[in-house]
Amino acid sequence: MDKEFDSNVNALNSLLTIIEQLGHIKDLDALLDRVLLEARQLTNADAGSIFLVDSMHNNLLNFSYIHNDTLFTSPVNKYIYSSQTLPINNKSIAGYVALTGKPVVLNDVYDIPADKPFGFNRAFDIKSGYRTKSVMAVPLKTSRDKIVGVLEIINALSAGKEVVSFTETDELVVNYFANNAAVAIERAMMTRETILRMVKMCELRDPKETGAHVNRVAAYSAEIYQKWALNKGIGSDEIKKTKDLLRIAAMLHDLGKVGISDVILKKPGKLDDQEFAIMKFHCILGARFFENSTSDLDVISAEIALNHHERWDGQGYPGKIDNIYDNEVHLGVGKKEGEIPFSARIVALADVYDALISRRAYKDAFPEEKTLEIIKQESAKHFDPEVVEAFLAIYEVIVAIHAKYQDEPSSSPG
Repeated sequence: MDKEFDSNVNALNSLLTIIEQLGHIKDLDALLDRVLLEARQLTNADAGSIFLVDSMHNNLLNFSYIHNDTLFTSPVNKYIYSSQTLPINNKSIAGYVALTGKPVVLNDVYDIPADKPFGFNRAFDIKSGYRTKSVMAVPLKTSRDKIVGVLEIINALSAGKEVVSFTETDELVVNYFANNAAVAIERAMMTRETILRMVKMCELRDPKETGAHVNRVAAYSAEIYQKWALNKGIGSDEIKKTKDLLRIAAMLHDLGKVGISDVILKKPGKLDDQEFAIMKFHCILGARFFENSTSDLDVISAEIALNHHERWDGQGYPGKIDNIYDNEVHLGVGKKEGEIPFSARIVALADVYDALISRRAYKDAFPEEKTLEIIKQESAKHFDPEVVEAFLAIYEVIVAIHAKYQDEPSSSPG
C-alpha cells in the first residue's frame, strides 16, 4: 500500500510540474505541441489532435495540432499545418464535446453505440491506412467554464504496443490536465492576438504586413529552425525553447516600419535609391522597440528586427553599427556569415521566400519553380547555405504553411 501511495504521490507531483511548465511556454503552437505530447504520455497514446474554437466564428473548431507516432516519424511534418474546420454540433466527436462540455471515451470509433448522436469520419484512416480505434476527447475548459477547444487522444497502447481502451484513471488524469492546460492555451491565444493587433497597426501603414504574412514567416522560420537545429545535433529541450521564442519574434520582424513615411510604404512601385535608403532604417527602428531587454524573447526579437536584411555575403543592411540608439545613426559595412545571428539568417530566407511566392503591388506572385530556383541560386550569397538546405528538406511543410495562412481576399496585395 505504501508503495502504491508513493507512486501516486510521485505521479501527482510530476503532473503538477508539467502543468507549471506549461505556463512558461509563450507561443501557441509550441504550447499545443507540448500539451498534446504530455497528454499522450500520461495515457501512453499513439496519436492525438487539438481543436481550438475559432476566435472569429464561435460555432467552429479549427483543427490546430496533430501527433501520430505511427505515421509521422519526423517532428517536422506537413500535417501539423492542415487547414480544416468542424462545426460545433453533435455530429462529430470533437464537435459534440465542444458543444456539451462533456468528455467522450470510446473503445472503438468504428463501433459507436447507436444511442450516441455523433459519428466518426473515416476519411483520414482510409487515406493514410491508419486504424483509429480507442479515443478519448475532453473539453479544454478554463476555470471560468469557457471552452477554448477540444483535446482528442487516440489509440492507447499496452506495454506490447497493442491498442487498448482508455481507463477511468486515464479519464480522470486527462480531464484534470486539460482543465489546467486550457488556462495556458487561452493565455497563449491572447498573446498571439496581441501580436496580431500590433501587426495590424503595421498593416495600416504598410499593406504588405498582413497577419497572414507574419504568420507564414513565423511558421516557416520555426520549422526551418527545427530542421536546421536537428541537423546541427542540438538537444530537444534547447530546440523547443528556441522554437517557442523564434516563432513569436519572427512575427515582429518588420515592426520598425511604423516609423517609415507612408509615402514610401504605400508606394505602388519599386522604391528609388533615396527612398530605399530611408526604408533601410526600419531595421534599426524595429530593434529599438526592444531597448532595455528584460527577457530572452526581447533579445531574439531585437536580433531579428535588426539583422533580417543582412546577407550571407556581407552585402546586406543595416550593417555594423556601434550604437543603434545614437541620435544620428549611419549604416555600416554589412555583416556576413556567422556575424549574423542565426535567428535572423533563418527569418531572412523565410521573409524573402514569402515575398517571392506572394503577390505584391509591384509584381505578381512568382511561380513555385522560379521561386525555388532563386532560393537555390542565392545559397551562400544572400542566404546561409545550411538554412537553405534545411528549407529545401522540409519544403512540403513550407507549402502546407503557405496554404494554411492565406491573405483575406479583401486585403491589399502582398
